[in-house]
Amino acid sequence: MSSLAVSKADTAAGVTPGTARNRPPLRRRIALIPTVTLLLGALYCLLPVAWVVIAATKSGSELFSTFTFLPGTGFADNLSDLSAYRDGVYWEWMGNSALYAGLGALLSTVVSAFSGYALAIYRFPGRESLFNVLLAGVLMPPVILAIPQYLLLAKVDLTDSYLGVLLPQLLSPYGVYLSRIYAAAAVPADVVEAGRMDGASEWRIFSRVALPMMIPGMVTVFLFQFVAIWNNFLLPYIMLSDDEKFPITLGLFTLLEQGANTPALYTLVITGAFLAVIPLIALFLVVQRFWSLDLLSGAVKS
Repeated sequence: MSSLAVSKADTAAGVTPGTARNRPPLRRRIALIPTVTLLLGALYCLLPVAWVVIAATKSGSELFSTFTFLPGTGFADNLSDLSAYRDGVYWEWMGNSALYAGLGALLSTVVSAFSGYALAIYRFPGRESLFNVLLAGVLMPPVILAIPQYLLLAKVDLTDSYLGVLLPQLLSPYGVYLSRIYAAAAVPADVVEAGRMDGASEWRIFSRVALPMMIPGMVTVFLFQFVAIWNNFLLPYIMLSDDEKFPITLGLFTLLEQGANTPALYTLVITGAFLAVIPLIALFLVVQRFWSLDLLSGAVKS
């Protein structure tokens, strides 16, 4: 009788028998494991970022004498010293990184869009073999290609130049792979055939019909390439000798090396690393907003 009353009370309260209230404690504990794992992963990834943010606020004396996660009072002085270091060479490094990453990612995205569309839509001999070669390029670590790229560019006297850093970034095997997969899924073959039957040229079909459908995927390729080029260290390290052409990664490395003899430079390195992360965060937030708007517009159109 009492169990019947409890069942009626649960039904009246909107609780279905066998749901969370009646779930065994063991199942609830097991269900918490993925959440705890994700929280530990987020803590592992965010802890170094939190350290950089807090350490950037400390002066040289506070950096080595105060608690690790206790904010300091020297951020304004660190920023001023970083801007004054060698007449603002840090901002030249930041501008170089913006040039390498922005222009390189844009051109790489264009190449990936052309290549991925061609591999997805057109049928020609050797297409699958070419795609398999590209897949092999995805699996190949960039460190293996850095020395051959340097030797090739040295033959045409393009080392220690902006082009020496930009040209190797134009072809991204992973970008071409993503573009092909996205073009095959987003561009229906019937739409392409309809354009051909209407007399449209192949370029017009690509630029007016296929490319707008591929834009969300191309934004993803651009983001991946921008982050990869922005964080690239080995290629500029091999290609460049003039420190005024250094990207931010290589410039901070030289500062860190000098910090071994001048500990006061450690605060500049940390502050510079903190400022170098801000453009990536801003870009991700902008791209995330674009993705949301694109999904919303797609839902409205459908």
